[in-house]
Amino acid sequence: MKKRPELPPEDSAPFGHSLFDDPSARALERVGVVDVGSNSVRLVVFDGAARSPAYFYNEKILAGLGKGLAQTGRLNPEGRARALAALKRFAALAEGMDLPPLTCVATAAAREATDGPEFVREVEGETGLKLWVIDGAEEARLSAQGVLLGWPEAQGLVCDMGGNSMELAELKEGRVGRRATSPLGPFRLQQVPGGKPGILKHIRAVVRGLAADIGTDHDRIYLVGGSWRAIARLDMERRAYPMTVLHEYRMDPAALVETLDWIGRTDLDSLRMKTGTSQARLDLVPLAALVLKELVKVFAPREIDVSSYGIREGLLYEQMPEKLRRRDPLIEACRYAEQTMARMPGFGKKLFHFLMPIYGTAPPERLRMVRAACLLHDTTWRAHPDYRAEVCFDNATRANLGGLSHQERVFLGLALLHRYKNSRAGSRLEPLFALLPPAEVQAAEILGKAMRFGAMLSAQSPERTGTLAYDPVARRLTFRLNRGAEALFGEVAQARFQSLAEALGAAADVQPEAAGDPVEA
Repeated sequence: MKKRPELPPEDSAPFGHSLFDDPSARALERVGVVDVGSNSVRLVVFDGAARSPAYFYNEKILAGLGKGLAQTGRLNPEGRARALAALKRFAALAEGMDLPPLTCVATAAAREATDGPEFVREVEGETGLKLWVIDGAEEARLSAQGVLLGWPEAQGLVCDMGGNSMELAELKEGRVGRRATSPLGPFRLQQVPGGKPGILKHIRAVVRGLAADIGTDHDRIYLVGGSWRAIARLDMERRAYPMTVLHEYRMDPAALVETLDWIGRTDLDSLRMKTGTSQARLDLVPLAALVLKELVKVFAPREIDVSSYGIREGLLYEQMPEKLRRRDPLIEACRYAEQTMARMPGFGKKLFHFLMPIYGTAPPERLRMVRAACLLHDTTWRAHPDYRAEVCFDNATRANLGGLSHQERVFLGLALLHRYKNSRAGSRLEPLFALLPPAEVQAAEILGKAMRFGAMLSAQSPERTGTLAYDPVARRLTFRLNRGAEALFGEVAQARFQSLAEALGAAADVQPEAAGDPVEA
């Protein structure tokens, strides 16, 4: 019999008052942050589990505050008016939500425009909001911390493109290292003379300078910003990629270059409706594509990853004590979902322990997925029974979960689908299953059927009914049935135990407590 594995520990894993008075707190007070960028002005209100907060409210206006800044040296008048109107609305919304004071930052446009200080004073006078104008190095640091919020193991180069600037920051061992800023935002590139040849020459010179400042020894580039996300969405469209979640979308450099070349020769208007990209954002994509192609050429990363988290999430991460930062964002989000949505909060942990004999040789990354699935196994019970399995899958693959690759999303979704349904044949979700190799599809089915069996054994804890034992060498799955629990191990439970054994390719034994020979299931 394999030794039972050691369980992962429960806690594995710039302005204003601290959000977290207790370092071990998992509850987060509702808090709003505002990001005034060169292109967009956004309000995000976070709520929920402290290490993996939910987006209670999220609103963005593409104001174009920095449009034409390189030419005039001043904020765009129309953009300034639109930004001010948006900030008035945000202040009113915050008051209506009874939020603590909003944390507001302004980036390249406000710090570089000659009338930037005047705009800051106008905002405070009209709205009561205090804009903290940060420099490029601080912008880079906060964006990198935003990546760490949802991607704790991230190591590489964070590249945040705004309207008038592009910031780089090095991530190594959970810390932000070297940083650099550049004038490579699309609004700034629109003002470079000499047409496309002049723009390309300018991009090459600036990128070479960035490489000298920050080095090229980075296996991964993490892309932050709306222009990058628009490019990633177009990459999905070109590849007919079956999932449209942008966070943690990973791209091979050679395939990405093909997409960038395709963007250069394609009428993007025809793709606007298909990808859900606004016209204002799409207009900046060709210039952003030129920058990204040069970054790939000069830095030669092994992988390019998309992060939906950036400066706003970095503001939240800034105030987290180290103990809270070390928590796993996926597990924290799943704990919060169970606490607020499951019928019996706390059962997921008991189910996880009940299933551990099946995972005697599992590595930590698999145990992490088992724990997440167990926490989520009952959170969609309100869905109609006919659709519950697919709702489970949709929730896992589309939910705002950090620290989860696309393949892990599908694995988690498929396990939860099998929590409620024996077969996946004929499902409309089959194109997504193809993101997993066959062995992982089978592993997800085993996990789902294990949860399906364990979840029906007791309303309080499956171990009240019995315990599992699994011998992978002898290919035998044993259920040791506790004395007095025979009524709980009814016909349906027996069928589900047999289904789990078949998924494992094992013989199924039931051993009543204090009985003699095993009883064949």
